[in-house]
Amino acid sequence: MHFQVPQQVGRRFVVTGANSGTGKETAKRLAAAGADVLLAVRTVGKGEDAAAEIRDAVPGARIEVRRLDLADLASVREFAHGVATDGRPLHALVNNAGVMVPPRRTATTDGFELQFGTNFLGPFALTNLLLPTLLASPGSRVATMSSVAANFGRIDLADLQWTSRRYSAARAYAQSKLADLMLGRWLAAIAVGRGWDLLSTIAHPGYTRTNLQTAGRNLGRSAEAQLAPASRTFIPSQGVETGAEPLLFAVTSPEAQQGAYYGPDRWALVGPTHRAGFPRSSRSQEKARLLWSEAQRLTGTGLPAARPA
Repeated sequence: MHFQVPQQVGRRFVVTGANSGTGKETAKRLAAAGADVLLAVRTVGKGEDAAAEIRDAVPGARIEVRRLDLADLASVREFAHGVATDGRPLHALVNNAGVMVPPRRTATTDGFELQFGTNFLGPFALTNLLLPTLLASPGSRVATMSSVAANFGRIDLADLQWTSRRYSAARAYAQSKLADLMLGRWLAAIAVGRGWDLLSTIAHPGYTRTNLQTAGRNLGRSAEAQLAPASRTFIPSQGVETGAEPLLFAVTSPEAQQGAYYGPDRWALVGPTHRAGFPRSSRSQEKARLLWSEAQRLTGTGLPAARPA
């Protein structure tokens, strides 16, 4: 049985990477529940196409499209400034966008390893920059997408950018998604410690068939050599309708808990949403603190000094 998103009328969400895959499905289901949804996308044209699809499926959907490139901190700052100054409340941030296993080490606009920069540092900066706006709304949430790949990740604080060792796209991806998991947990601890009315949750989609598995591998490939998204897989997999549900649960369910992690219940790959276990590599509070501190230094962003009155 599919997760039924509770009514979200009067609540506004930012969904990153909302032009395809789990992001588009999340945005569609939120819109169907009455939410106002801001599609944050790198390519506005693709975002407008997604918005048109959502409006066709959800007549009267309240959605808008704005540009956000998580691989460019100037873009992150511009987007966050726009949200903070547009005079409208914000109730939830869905950190969904990401890139997976490019064929070679690539750098972001700011010189970070592409996966670490796009999957972790960009969302980290966006979260910090939007926190004052989020905290002005009661019952605000931040839901961050991780991955089962986080189970195989290791945070190397001495070489987060993969400049001192042989580059492994798969291991760099695993590190970035482990960092996302630790971001969600540490933000939850901060919210509790500061008495914020903010719920920080984490989700993973199991093995969901989207273009994520091929988009990264296609970086630098010619048009003729592009890989197509898989429609069938050798291991259990699922479509975005089910794959988006852990994220939807994390950002809307009244049962979602502070700092909790949600994913599919069968082999952590497919099936209905349940509460997932944390890999041992994500449990060190000291490592999370150090990672947070380093991310603040690298992005030039930090927590708000105080909760807005």
